[in-house]
Amino acid sequence: MVITLGPELEAALNEAASHRGVAPEVLALNALRERFLGIASSLQPRDEWERGLLEAARDCGVSLPDSALGSEGLYD
Repeated sequence: MVITLGPELEAALNEAASHRGVAPEVLALNALRERFLGIASSLQPRDEWERGLLEAARDCGVSLPDSALGSEGLYD
């Protein structure tokens, strides 16, 4: 399947992908997967608490490096 994007949608997709640090193709596939397949995850909740947690979760697309979690780099 080939999907042709208009210039506005392509620009928005490129900008959102850049902010998340992923390729535009990956962001588009993830959005389509979430929209049409729901949260397809191998995680199965064991109780109501886990079910609520997984329903509230959002995929941000990137993981922060350990260096971003410390204050060492703030004062350079």
